[in-house]
Amino acid sequence: MKKINVAVIFLACLAAVVQADNLGKPLPVHVVGRVVEEKMGKHETAYIYSWPGIYFEAVFTGTAVDVKLNDDQNILNLIVDDQPPVVLTKPGKTVYSVKNLSPGVHKIRLEKLTETQSTKGRFEGFYISQSERARKVKAQKRRIEFIGDSFTVGYGNTSTSRDCTTEQVFETTNTQLAFAPRVARYFKADYQVNASSGFGVVRNYNGTSPDKSLPKLYPYTLNDTSVLYDEKWQPHIIVIGLGTNDFSTQLKPDERWADREALRTDYVNTYKQFVKSLRAKNPKAHFILNASTNFQGEIQLQVEKVLAELNAEGETKIASIFFSGLEYSGCHWHPSVKDDEALATLLIEKISANPTWWK
Repeated sequence: MKKINVAVIFLACLAAVVQADNLGKPLPVHVVGRVVEEKMGKHETAYIYSWPGIYFEAVFTGTAVDVKLNDDQNILNLIVDDQPPVVLTKPGKTVYSVKNLSPGVHKIRLEKLTETQSTKGRFEGFYISQSERARKVKAQKRRIEFIGDSFTVGYGNTSTSRDCTTEQVFETTNTQLAFAPRVARYFKADYQVNASSGFGVVRNYNGTSPDKSLPKLYPYTLNDTSVLYDEKWQPHIIVIGLGTNDFSTQLKPDERWADREALRTDYVNTYKQFVKSLRAKNPKAHFILNASTNFQGEIQLQVEKVLAELNAEGETKIASIFFSGLEYSGCHWHPSVKDDEALATLLIEKISANPTWWK
């Protein structure tokens, strides 16, 4: 197995400006996740991103590669040849160089770990010398999408305490260790994680931001709702986990629902329409709706209604998973990495029992 010399991965500091002006040729990039592409020159492209779990991959023949970054908002993993990642914490505008690799074919991957709801990151490409050979990355044959809230994001999942400051939540959120990428890696599938902490189907956590919801945010490439997402992403399987924020807190007097039953009705109707809108764009996909059995089963009951009504209206490519028994030892009583492993196991078992979903 090829090994990377971690000591030669370095922040170019003042030399970064000179190096950035004298980079070699850009590598073709396999981008998975929602990005806005921006041309920087004849052959160079920048990728602007905000959703969780986004990653970039490239393959080349050579002994060195430069990684051009412009992100002072996120924590990123840099992975070469599937070796343990080098963690880049808010690297800013700079170039990282990986040198002294053994001659041959190498794969490099940059992935977003953290959640940023109001800011964006920017990746400006992988570069190799003119004498080295660029190769094209092959996309995985399988594709899976995860839509949800903080559970799907991996909110504070690496924390050793439930009590966390805002900064600690940021530092301990690792989407790449959450259940979604675990499931995708098991099946060797490309994946999108289109999730946002605190958002629900019709109601956000504790009634905040009443004009927003995950279905309203979902159509956009970035979190500023400026660019509609129109890529030809066609997942085989779509996993949706929404409802905790709708029902985990009591209604406030100034919220728009007269009572809890009105909230439930709105949730079921809106969730159904959201699934139908996804179905229109993904006519062959299989859906899995997942929910916790907590909160006296209120979320589960509403999801079961969504499922039953969709079935009655002719939807057949849809299933459900309801989970319990998690330890919730992450930040603010969120699933831990151990819980993410358990959730991934449930989904892996469900999908493995239905292999035709990938066809």
